[in-house]
Amino acid sequence: QVQLVESGGGLVQPGGSLRLSCVYSGFTSKNLRMNWYRQAPGKERELVATISGTGVSKTANSVKGRFTISRDNAKNTVYLEMNRLTPEDTAIYFCNGYLGMDAYWGQGTQVTVSS
Repeated sequence: QVQLVESGGGLVQPGGSLRLSCVYSGFTSKNLRMNWYRQAPGKERELVATISGTGVSKTANSVKGRFTISRDNAKNTVYLEMNRLTPEDTAIYFCNGYLGMDAYWGQGTQVTVSS
C-alpha cells in the first residue's frame, strides 16, 4: 500500500524559513522520482520541485533560488527547504510519486506566511 506523509508546515513570518518532510512507502523502489506540489485557495496545483532517484533536482521559476528539494533514500524521505518565504508561498504543500501510471499523494501540510 502506497503511503506518503508530509510534515513540517506551520505559520512563519515573511522572510522566514521552513523545512518540509515527506516519508513515503509502498512504491516499487526507494529511488523513484519524487515531487513537491502546492495549491493555494482558488489556484491550480503547481509543481514546485522535482528530484530524480539519483538526486538531480529542478525547481519552479517561482521558487528558484529560495527552495531546495533533497532526499535521503535510506530513510524514504524527501525534503523541501524553503527560505525567504513570502505571503505568496502560502498554500497546502503535497508530496507526490508514481506507481506505474497512478499518481499518489500525501494528505498535505499547510504553510502560512504572514506577519
